[in-house]
Amino acid sequence: MVRALRKGIYVPLPTFFDENEDLDLKSFASHVVYTAKAGILPVVCGSMGEAVHLSLDERVELVKTARKALDDNEMKDVPILAGIGAASTRETKVLATRIAEAGADHAILITGGYYAGALIKKPEAIKKFFVDVSEASPIPVMLYNFPGVTGGIDMTSDLVEDIAKSAPNTCGIKLTCGAVGKLTRIVATVNSKDFAETYPRKDPSAPFLVIDGFIDFFLPSMAPGASGTITGVPNFAPLTCMKLWEYCTRSDLHAPEVMREAQDLQALISRADWAASNANIPGMKRLLQNLFGYGHLPRGPLPEMSVDEAEKLLINHSAILTILETERKLQREGYKFTSNK
Repeated sequence: MVRALRKGIYVPLPTFFDENEDLDLKSFASHVVYTAKAGILPVVCGSMGEAVHLSLDERVELVKTARKALDDNEMKDVPILAGIGAASTRETKVLATRIAEAGADHAILITGGYYAGALIKKPEAIKKFFVDVSEASPIPVMLYNFPGVTGGIDMTSDLVEDIAKSAPNTCGIKLTCGAVGKLTRIVATVNSKDFAETYPRKDPSAPFLVIDGFIDFFLPSMAPGASGTITGVPNFAPLTCMKLWEYCTRSDLHAPEVMREAQDLQALISRADWAASNANIPGMKRLLQNLFGYGHLPRGPLPEMSVDEAEKLLINHSAILTILETERKLQREGYKFTSNK
């Protein structure tokens, strides 16, 4: 079954563990369904999912679990984007094949940061990494730029465009660098008619999409042509995020009243995103435990967050309480965005 790469709101799903730090697949499957039913698209084994703490077999198991959960709940058409970042090119190629066999439709790939100094000095080595992996991958590969976790590796717009032109099996980039200018330049290139005709994708159902790594500036990034965002906020407020996506895709967005409503919603989500980002993965897990009863433990050495600290930083934060009230209101109204195809 061909599942096209979609524009929209993606969520990096946490990986839940029991008290022994073993995978809690039941909680994971439940959360996949909860977010997907709201219209949110799943990202498995990303940064939020503690991919660096997972074995290859565990990553495969999580993709299989997500695929089964979606299929069993009448969401067979929902695609899965799965992380394949590993320390070496060789291991990454193996992982790409394994997660494709497990049911992933598209892969997302970040550079390893262990030898960041050497890679930063030779951008051609970074290009070769993405080109080599995408050529070997049986599914399209999305680039992932996140300097904060890769030792400062921050791909320029020139490098990204060069990779996109040289690697037809790439299908986009997630920019977790907050550089709106970079996003604008890349969008201007890859969304052009000339790019589509001169550098066609290997898989026509997976165009080169430019995706925000933060939802806090999502509305502004839609103006130059961003295709969506990958953000942790839908883990606890999926309908609210879909409401923002609805505003961003409305033909009358620039009508003053509509724009004002969209700006207000963007502000609400931005404040919640800031609170959640400051609490990091341990805080997110505490919040989800409070909301859904999932286990709160990250896998070591990432430290767990105490209940008192979580309540102070996140659970009782005014921005979180406000967005959760908005989420409950949308639930009561039966809100559902159904055009994310």
